[in-house]
Amino acid sequence: MPLLFRLRALRAPLGLAAAGLISVLVPQPLRAHGAGGGEALAPGTFQIAPVLTLEGHAGLENNLEGHPRHYALDGLIGIVLEWGLPNSGSLAIEAMVGPALVWGEAEHFYGRVHRDAGHDEGGGHADDHRQELDRDHGHASEEAHGDGHEADGSEHRPDSSEDDHAHHGESHGGHHDDPDHSHDHSHSDGAPYRRTDIKGWLQVRYAPDPRWSFFAEWKPYYVTRSQQDDIRGLKNEIGVGMTWALGDGDLNFALGDGLETIADGVFLSLENRTGWESDGTYLGNYTDPWLGLGFNIDRLNVTLSGGPRFYAPGRYAGLPNRTDWGGELALELPVSPRTVLFAHWTPIYSSQDGEGWGQGWQHHVGTGVTIRF
Repeated sequence: MPLLFRLRALRAPLGLAAAGLISVLVPQPLRAHGAGGGEALAPGTFQIAPVLTLEGHAGLENNLEGHPRHYALDGLIGIVLEWGLPNSGSLAIEAMVGPALVWGEAEHFYGRVHRDAGHDEGGGHADDHRQELDRDHGHASEEAHGDGHEADGSEHRPDSSEDDHAHHGESHGGHHDDPDHSHDHSHSDGAPYRRTDIKGWLQVRYAPDPRWSFFAEWKPYYVTRSQQDDIRGLKNEIGVGMTWALGDGDLNFALGDGLETIADGVFLSLENRTGWESDGTYLGNYTDPWLGLGFNIDRLNVTLSGGPRFYAPGRYAGLPNRTDWGGELALELPVSPRTVLFAHWTPIYSSQDGEGWGQGWQHHVGTGVTIRF
């Protein structure tokens, strides 16, 4: 997924930002992933540095019909501005932008529901939404098939754009000879290469002291072409959160620390995220109050966290609020003072079935490298 924000349990931490979606603790002034390395800034000092992050990641939605997948290779370049504050605190602003090479579906906000026309449980809102999407892409209004799938829409305007043809050829229930389309449902079991999108990330992070951290971020994502359930336009995600370190963060099992010192790496995090689709549809929001543990094994930083996810879908979905459960395993390995390798795995279990949504697991996995110049 995306570039995910990480707080690290290190004496002189490297953070991780991301796709994303990951909150980890740092008991020293926080740094975004790529702000990388070195001691905390002295009060009143300032530094600025370019940052490059390369990441490959995948989303596996096993709880949905057809088990839709998204795979992407991201190349983001940006800049970090950081100020040292009293009490070993810091204030940082980081911005990144770059291409995302997409296979299968595009990266999207958690919980997006693929609703077919004719299955509206929200008083006609889903049908209105589908008709609005059709108008946006030059479609005439189409009647639904008796099986609940959207009509194929065989009429094309003579001057239809490439995007219009792509959307027709890959809409729900579309039957065609597109070699990139593995079967007639929009949730293809395959994941052919689709296009190159553009993604960005802007974050403000404030750590008043080594135990507390607060952040606010904006993750825009521009879909460059309409294909299957992806609609050309700008997706948006806004996140806010905080982390409280219960210990001093100095936990390194390679240096002889034992289980009796495990409390030094424990932290609590609270995070809320809200998402909008590229056509402006409000997708909903979720809140994660998670408990975590961060520790080192020599230079390798390991962070485990998990807990409930309180999810409120947007009205378009016609689904009730629910409580899901999830966790995350995050790894970071500094290979030089300015280069960090990272990997993460985030499994989320959805507790309820619904139209367009199923009970079961979703996974997001990724790995990459961040270089600070």
